[in-house]
Amino acid sequence: MHFLRNSIITGGFFVLSVLSFAQSKDFKIAQSLDIFHSLLRELSLFYVDSIEVEKLVTTGIEGMLESLDPYTVYIPEEIADDFDIMLTGQYGGVGALIKKAPGGIVVSEPYKGFPADRAGLVSGDKILEIDGDATANMDVSTASKRMKGAVGTGLAMKVAKLRGSDTVTLQLTRDRIRISDITYAGMLAGNTGYIRLSSFTKDGSRDFKQAFMALQKDGALQKLVIDLRSNSGGSLDEAVNVVSLFVPRNTEVVALRGRIKQFDRVYKTKDQPLDTEIPIAVLVNNLSASAAEIVAGALQDLDRAVIIGSRTFGKGLVQTPSKLGYNAQLKMTTAKYYIPSGRCIQAIDYSHRNADGSVGQIPDSLIRAFKTKNGRTVYDGGGILPDILSEPLSYAKITYDIASRDMLHDFSVRYFAKHPAIAAPEHFQLTDEEYNEFVQYAADKPFDDRTTTELLLAQLEAAIKAERLYDTAKAELDTLHAKISHDKRSKLLLFRPELQQLLENEICARYYYDEGRIRSMLRHDRQADAAIRLLNDTAAYKYELRTKN
Repeated sequence: MHFLRNSIITGGFFVLSVLSFAQSKDFKIAQSLDIFHSLLRELSLFYVDSIEVEKLVTTGIEGMLESLDPYTVYIPEEIADDFDIMLTGQYGGVGALIKKAPGGIVVSEPYKGFPADRAGLVSGDKILEIDGDATANMDVSTASKRMKGAVGTGLAMKVAKLRGSDTVTLQLTRDRIRISDITYAGMLAGNTGYIRLSSFTKDGSRDFKQAFMALQKDGALQKLVIDLRSNSGGSLDEAVNVVSLFVPRNTEVVALRGRIKQFDRVYKTKDQPLDTEIPIAVLVNNLSASAAEIVAGALQDLDRAVIIGSRTFGKGLVQTPSKLGYNAQLKMTTAKYYIPSGRCIQAIDYSHRNADGSVGQIPDSLIRAFKTKNGRTVYDGGGILPDILSEPLSYAKITYDIASRDMLHDFSVRYFAKHPAIAAPEHFQLTDEEYNEFVQYAADKPFDDRTTTELLLAQLEAAIKAERLYDTAKAELDTLHAKISHDKRSKLLLFRPELQQLLENEICARYYYDEGRIRSMLRHDRQADAAIRLLNDTAAYKYELRTKN
């Protein structure tokens, strides 16, 4: 009886403690909401200037969520449609990228096979009117919304054509726009296939499966490169489906674990694979994230592929959307990803990142070792560390600046206007005369032509002046300035190799769409070349995976 009585008392105390904790937590939430409501009311009534209450609330919500993690975000009603497009990869519209230009809106890039393309719109065509409304003072966001709409509805556009300079009125019918996740699929060298997977939207795994089967058709396919570089992720289900094509059925791909058990889940492959033997190399970089990291990490942990490139982004947090009312949503982090070896993809410290958001320097104390299926050692701490590190081509500062100002794209449109056709992307090359035309075009444009060396020299000179050493170092500084300083034209010629490569990629996109850009880029792709070399060396490939037979 004494034991029973103590148990009853202890049990009762536990229940009271739980209830007390719950009530305390509820009270704190109610208290915080009351304070927030009172603060907002006081500001709206008495603040010295008029305020936009909705804007203030949104700012407050965003500030609150920023204190949690980078991926828990508030989605107000006005951007809910854009959020849905991001998740599904589809919308109703005409299928064209546009940008602002003097006097109106210009087609930047039509999507192959969609209404804009079928109507003959090309890069550089200027949209003067949309359904009778002039675009001269219309911003890109407004024009884009006017071009989108319900599938099957009509749209009239008055267009000044790039080629021929005619002004025409086009009648288009909006269609379901879904851009395939497969940017390009083809054969690289001999019997090596290549599939570039740009995202994981709805039905993306179906696109991948069809692309793989198409490469299999002629019987030449014996090795495969899967390119996940700059793939920011998407649907977890689609990622699992891609892995399932190459590993046995019922193989664990990823597990979700969170604070609330209802979000815990294990994802296994459901379908029979297409090929469990073909050698695979997966290309990744610092912008390969989320679902892309699940595919790369699972194939690495299962010793099914060799990963090549640079460390991936390190996003292993799962977001779950919740409806908040008034058509607003909360995309909230509810769990973390764990791949087959047991390691987590998420960077342990996601508050300290590189400028592009990817994983920064990881202290050794935060890294743990795990084992793959064959016993290879892999590590956590953030993202997927490739089996073979291969850095991409780097470019000069001037090249980045020219590209960021759309100068390469704009010149490609000028080139497209003058030349009816070009060679296939694998063979297209600008002549000396054509590159000199670009030099003349670019030299007259505003861009920052200072090299990194010049910037560093300027900093050195400033430091020398601050320390009153300038008089003694002036002669040497003048000599350095003379050696490294060039005018714009000279720099455009100095950095011709890399500028010409990027320019040729952009020109190929005008004639062969995004696929043409990829096909052109592959000519100078050192990471893809590393993958081909590995796949062609059977012994090296097996060694990387520690394959026993």
